[in-house]
Amino acid sequence: MPTRALALDLAAHPVKTDAMTTGTLTIDLNAIAANWSALNRMTASETGAVVKANAYGLGIERVAPVLAQAGARQFFVAVAEEGVALRRVLGSGPEINVFSGHMPGDADMIRSADLTPMINTVDQMIGHVEALPGHRFGLQLNTGMNRLGMDPAEWAALRDIALNQNPTMIISHLACADDPDHPMNAAQLEIFREMTAGINVPRSLSATGGTLLGPDYHFDLTRPGVGLYGGMPFVDAQPVVSLDLPVIQTRDVSAGSAVGYACGWVAPRPSQIATVSGGYADGLIRAMGNGATLTHKGRKVPVVGRVSMDLITVDVTHLEQVPEHLQLIGMHQSVDTVAEFAGTIGYEVLTALGSRYDRVYIT
Repeated sequence: MPTRALALDLAAHPVKTDAMTTGTLTIDLNAIAANWSALNRMTASETGAVVKANAYGLGIERVAPVLAQAGARQFFVAVAEEGVALRRVLGSGPEINVFSGHMPGDADMIRSADLTPMINTVDQMIGHVEALPGHRFGLQLNTGMNRLGMDPAEWAALRDIALNQNPTMIISHLACADDPDHPMNAAQLEIFREMTAGINVPRSLSATGGTLLGPDYHFDLTRPGVGLYGGMPFVDAQPVVSLDLPVIQTRDVSAGSAVGYACGWVAPRPSQIATVSGGYADGLIRAMGNGATLTHKGRKVPVVGRVSMDLITVDVTHLEQVPEHLQLIGMHQSVDTVAEFAGTIGYEVLTALGSRYDRVYIT
């Protein structure tokens, strides 16, 4: 098409376009340190730090040293491979505990990275002692969550043998700590006390939610996770994450026009629609869709249509001027608010945040 004809065509159909770019994920490391310190002040016991899943998706290389500098000396990961990566970051000194215990094939990693597996079964106990005699370990007990750890009967059979091997700690995990009034909390506390009665080994029952339940749940070590990263149930946490998505294009749509896959939203009136860079490939859950909002200077703008792989469409009709970016997570919408849009929890949103974002760390 000749240049003049193209210019006339664009003038007849005005559409604003900007260069394609990725969203900006800003991570406040100072806030993470402040949240750890706030949780630490709530107890008279030691405070560890859970940094599994790449520090809940925020980057183990940047997050772990900040927590160590704040005072954390006990770190927790899900699997041995995460422990190896963490040891490379932290160096010698801090203890790195592995929730999954000693799995077949883990011996070399546990030895070389000096990891402490949390033994979950009799078979793990036997395998650990045979593969790494004298290497330290902890013990995990099942107090009712029925996920990891030894059942009371299994523990009764192994207790004396395990204690003779000098475990570093004994842990369990609360199933309903985010609901302070749930009867499961008191039930698990009683079972944990019964299973560890008369044992002179450091004990740990509580993550973030259990820390907030009060001193009865603190024992010798608390191990906060999501609260470090600004998530519920730690309502007083400093916000850690903000996510700003660039506006790629805006267009005017007439009343009755559909937007997005499967005509997922139909304009009830003449509307201005902004398309922003971000989608389920970036961890922005597809179920969010209609009903979610982004914000601009505190003003909410609704998501319209389906979240697609790389793009989200937003109704910006009521804004006087469309900004270059709209914010999904930040001061006006927490990660837990965004999780509610998709019917999930903040943990899933945090750990899903994708690799395409431009990550900016505040120090």
